[in-house]
Amino acid sequence: MNHQALSSFIWSVADLLRGDYKQSEYGKVILPFTVLRRLDCVLETTKPAVLAEFDKQQKAGLNPEPFLLRKAGQSFYNTSALDMKKLMGDQDHIRENLFSYIQSFSPAVRDIFERFDFHTQVERLAKAGLLYQVCEKFSQIELHPNTVSNSQMGLVFEELIRKFAEISNETAGEHFTPREVIRLMVNLLFIEDDEMLSKPGVVRTIYDPTAGTGGMLSIAGEYLEEHNPQARLTMFGQELNDESYAICKADMLIKGQDVGNITPGNTLSDDGHLHKKFDYMLSNPPFGVEWKKVEKEIRKEHESQGFNGRFGPGLPRVSDGSLLFLLHLVSKMRPAKDGGSRFGIVLNGSPLFTGGAGSGESEIRRYVLENDLVEAIIGLPTDMFYNTGISTYVWILSNRKPTQRKGKIQLIDSSDFWQKMRKSLGSKRKQMSDEHIAEITRLFGDFLEAEKDGKPISRIFNNSDFGYRTITVERPLKDAQGKAVVGEKGKSKGKPQSDSSLRDTESVPLSEEVETYFKREVLPHAPDAWIDHDKTKVGYEIPFNRHFYVFQPPRELAEIDAELKLTTDRIKEMIAGLSA
Repeated sequence: MNHQALSSFIWSVADLLRGDYKQSEYGKVILPFTVLRRLDCVLETTKPAVLAEFDKQQKAGLNPEPFLLRKAGQSFYNTSALDMKKLMGDQDHIRENLFSYIQSFSPAVRDIFERFDFHTQVERLAKAGLLYQVCEKFSQIELHPNTVSNSQMGLVFEELIRKFAEISNETAGEHFTPREVIRLMVNLLFIEDDEMLSKPGVVRTIYDPTAGTGGMLSIAGEYLEEHNPQARLTMFGQELNDESYAICKADMLIKGQDVGNITPGNTLSDDGHLHKKFDYMLSNPPFGVEWKKVEKEIRKEHESQGFNGRFGPGLPRVSDGSLLFLLHLVSKMRPAKDGGSRFGIVLNGSPLFTGGAGSGESEIRRYVLENDLVEAIIGLPTDMFYNTGISTYVWILSNRKPTQRKGKIQLIDSSDFWQKMRKSLGSKRKQMSDEHIAEITRLFGDFLEAEKDGKPISRIFNNSDFGYRTITVERPLKDAQGKAVVGEKGKSKGKPQSDSSLRDTESVPLSEEVETYFKREVLPHAPDAWIDHDKTKVGYEIPFNRHFYVFQPPRELAEIDAELKLTTDRIKEMIAGLSA
């Protein structure tokens, strides 16, 4: 049975739930029971040895955990004599026995079921008289590793997660990134390293600070397995939402990953992987979400640790924390001398241009551009995500840029690379095809400027092209006779006083001398003006859409006149008809 057929078979348990559960709640039962059945099957062959060892170590008064892990041959174990088949032998006590069985798992597995809030679902099923039927149905599904491998089981579980996300799409976008967006990001992340990753026995780390249900980590793992079955990707993640964390941790467990690498909690205020660095990173942080709840901890880190902490370059406004995640990922980059890192992050349009020179946002952009960390920014089509139709952008950052990319940044406009979905899912109405993903990957890999149908789709700039100086232009304060007022004391003695009502600012590109700009743009209009150099600030912004704008000349005047005449003639006819 292929993974789609198997996941459909498992999802058919929903037939039992219909009426007692809303459709959007099916996953709350199906996902934890699938995990339970898989673990049940995985431990089946070593069960007798584990129970004997448990008895032996208990009698010896020793901590049994290391011995039990060795006997189980897994990163988890269960010390109950029960299993799912045996549970079926006592219908009257199914609830108590199931709880006892769950409690006998090792702590990491118990944590998964607690985060799933499995206890509540078991009570609800028991109350509805469905618990025995659901357990019986799952006990008949064959999920033994000899029948379903780890990678197949991973695909089955992902398919179940996807089904769950689609039918509960009112909140799915918070924890679920469309698969094709992840595939695009993974392609961009690995493309320049294909040769290195194809060496046998390669081990690399990948991290997602907003792991959701683990989709980004899973697809990265699939990519590497497809390209090099001998390579190993060790996965790390952190997730705030309990249910998503449980799903992600369960998915990692099913794939044979170390679930200790997946931590709960808020990444920004409580980094679950303190001092760790990674080879690759991926993230789709929540768009435009305020960080007021964790403001105290973040400001404290910013002020007390500066550049030794994660938020040295600056802090964005409290209403949108997405750039904090970008800074967090920068802090997790392996030093270039140790091989460096590359990461991809999905952001909305705001981080490209919000905030003037000197603002937190501008200072963060300044930091990543002046340190030559941004490889590319890819503009995606609108209506790609489940919970928003806004424009989104994939940023690719690296501290080990290939020679031809040094000092440069590539902008790719893929806003027209989409096809209509047969059925909308929440706000998601468009999807990228394999061909679209391949085309964007090629544009990135070739690192060339390109056009399509007369429109630019790939452009290359120097990092400094996005920088500017904001200069403050002062004009003299004049007395009633129109004479410039001169200062009489201190620093301003003998100097013309400025008139704050005439004060103005100008943005001068970094590529141009300030004085040259001032002579050309300001002095012809205000010969008495001067620059207050103490107030000059450097800023950075990336006006993405401006660089892909194609001027459409207006239609000929005669054509517009003819159209207007047709319209007015038609209106006259209608009025004549009404008055007849």
